[in-house]
Amino acid sequence: MTLKTNDPYSPSARDPYDSAIDSVGRKLQPVPYRNGAGSDVLGPRNYARERQAPDMVRPPATDSGTMSNMKWSFADSHTRIEDGGWARQTTIRELPTSKELAGVNMRLEEGAIRELHWHKEAEWAYVLEGKVRVTALDTEGGNYIGDVEKGDLWYFPAGHPHSLQGIGPGGCEFLLIFDDGNFSEDSTFLLSDWVAHTPQSVLAKNFRLHPSIFDHVPSSERYIFEGSVPGPIDKENPIGVKKSRHRFTHKMLAQEPLKAPGGQVRITDTSNFPISKTVAAAHVTVEPHGIREMHWHPNADEWSFFIRGRARVTVFASSNTARTFDYMPGDVGIVPKSMGHYVENIGDEELEFLEIFKAPKFEDFSLEQWLAATPKRNVAEHLFQGHEKAGRKFVEELELKKMPVKPAPKRASSVP
Repeated sequence: MTLKTNDPYSPSARDPYDSAIDSVGRKLQPVPYRNGAGSDVLGPRNYARERQAPDMVRPPATDSGTMSNMKWSFADSHTRIEDGGWARQTTIRELPTSKELAGVNMRLEEGAIRELHWHKEAEWAYVLEGKVRVTALDTEGGNYIGDVEKGDLWYFPAGHPHSLQGIGPGGCEFLLIFDDGNFSEDSTFLLSDWVAHTPQSVLAKNFRLHPSIFDHVPSSERYIFEGSVPGPIDKENPIGVKKSRHRFTHKMLAQEPLKAPGGQVRITDTSNFPISKTVAAAHVTVEPHGIREMHWHPNADEWSFFIRGRARVTVFASSNTARTFDYMPGDVGIVPKSMGHYVENIGDEELEFLEIFKAPKFEDFSLEQWLAATPKRNVAEHLFQGHEKAGRKFVEELELKKMPVKPAPKRASSVP
């Protein structure tokens, strides 16, 4: 479809197909004009925010009804700054639709320590940059020490004590996921906090030392603090401690991807990371102007984190309700369980994001695969009754094999 003007936001622009517009990449300012309807904005405006969310300013005509917000940016989260790092979180308090999972974005400088702690919730993590030393103890008394880097994961079941430390030049940054949207990073059980709130006489009895030893412990939690850079794992391992039989880390990006014409998908769940019993995830890349196909997830809400590129997502909630959202790097998206959606790469660079679920297994249904597995007559009469030629062309093109990521079309097909 050729627009009648180079500016898709002008009153004279026409696009009945609601094509995506990359207002950031094209340096365009969205205006609420659509196919001759709407008008300009006279009052105060946040121009940068509008460019990042063009489908809020000028939504496609297919959007309908009232839907809760499904988007949050970590840029809008409060940042807790500490010696050697920082943390910011996206929970149900920031994003009310984030009911099943909560996320924390954390940064540690080289040598900085996220102190020994545990949570009521399970912790899943994806390393965004740098390297991290992780330590953990299992319920059988086995210890685990591992080094992870960009694209690697770790998972600690609820209540399992652990610590994190930045290693290597530049330290690290990672995304933490907790299997409860009500999680708060401020409610962590911290070693220093517990010791600071236990009488010294009790500490003395517990550790068989004189109470005066504990005159020197911190008077409050440390949370993140600068520490010394650790040595090799074999030099750091405590003598006489048995090693855990569990594998708490996993190399997600080292997995062989499922390659599709428009990108790649890597899935990590209990099938290849057995300890991660409450969180499953997919790492997805989509080529420029390609699409993560129309689909839905039957077993859990989707909690998405966008790493690179720009995306458009329409969420279909049934009952004549649909809404379109736009995402940038650092944004979080929610799609509730069973709601239909797609993820479209609207930019000229590769789109990279994580799909994360509170579930032991990754599950999705492909719209096209479902229709291809249904009798053609049935499908054609559902969508094209009275338009036999269009219906025949549609069902003939359906692919039975699932294609999770599809490329940009080389040419638009039509029915004369």
